[in-house]
Amino acid sequence: MVLGGGEGDGTGCVLGGRDAAMDAALGALYGGGGPGGPGGPRKGAGARSAGLGGSAPNVARWLGDIRTYFPSSVVQVMQRDAIERLGLSALLLEPEMLEAVEPDVHLVGTLLSLNKAMPDTTRETARAVVRKVVEQLEKKLGARTRATLTGALDRSARISRPRHHDIDWNRTIRANLKNYLPEHRTVVPERLIGYGRAAQSVKKEVVLCIDQSGSMAASVVYASVFGAVLASMRSIATRLVVFDTAVVDLTDQLDDPVDVLFGTQLGGGTDINRALAYCQSKITRPADTVVVLISDLYEGGIRNEMLRRVAAMKASGVEFVTLLALSDEGAPAYDREHAAALAALGAPAFACTPDLFPEVMAAALEKRPLPAP
Repeated sequence: MVLGGGEGDGTGCVLGGRDAAMDAALGALYGGGGPGGPGGPRKGAGARSAGLGGSAPNVARWLGDIRTYFPSSVVQVMQRDAIERLGLSALLLEPEMLEAVEPDVHLVGTLLSLNKAMPDTTRETARAVVRKVVEQLEKKLGARTRATLTGALDRSARISRPRHHDIDWNRTIRANLKNYLPEHRTVVPERLIGYGRAAQSVKKEVVLCIDQSGSMAASVVYASVFGAVLASMRSIATRLVVFDTAVVDLTDQLDDPVDVLFGTQLGGGTDINRALAYCQSKITRPADTVVVLISDLYEGGIRNEMLRRVAAMKASGVEFVTLLALSDEGAPAYDREHAAALAALGAPAFACTPDLFPEVMAAALEKRPLPAP
């Protein structure tokens, strides 16, 4: 869509009505001109205004305008651009502003980064915004994750003398094809392969080790939701650890991912080695443990010690997964030297979308090659 306006637009078109209002909403954010904005007085039909002004009413009115004129996906992009380009983070500390925005993962990341500066009058509104996003993500990702991982746990717990209703017939038939009797058109199953009863007890342990530096905001949100989903499965013992230069174990809060998120503190330095040392100390069943490090690998701690810890965990039987990002934001920035060093240890590092994460975890639980993009 091409929107016209003043002579600088070069189209020679004059907009009116809804088109002029859409042009003003876009111009307020992307016009790069004076201070006007949708909250200020209207200019001539051919003029563009730019800037959202310095007051919350102006911004709240603009937020209402863009939700009227654009679909939700576009609104979320424009909100993100407004926060980044115009420095509107401080206005998100006002309850009326939070009630006006379209909640999404990126907004949650911004709120978490402002957590410590948030006044009490805003905190409950912020939690409501975060909870809405978390519930949407859990609804979208939870059922598929549970189904995928339950299947992986069943397959990883195969037994050789199963009861009739526990027989994995597909694998049993494939394992006995040499016993096919053409005259009877049947397979004689000399060896039965069955599913274990994965739901009766803890079969696997998963440790999510999450870098909470500022660049990892979206990954922190998704990882917290997945952590809560994993914790809801009785056959998986889940531990969630977040770190910067300090390490915080949030496992006790996994029943509510909103509490987990507000227990994080985005920003600060990074000490992966210290975080892995803590995680390593909590591993009691290495052969049945999956450690997932979610980090861009910009290490501020002791690099060689970090690599030695990863090597030691793998040697003990731990499945080690390194995700450079857990988000839909595209290719992340990361420390390529550290990623190459981990790959040399047999722990390839790659970015992962939320939709792919259940498959990655299923492969790790079954100790088969990871579906890295």
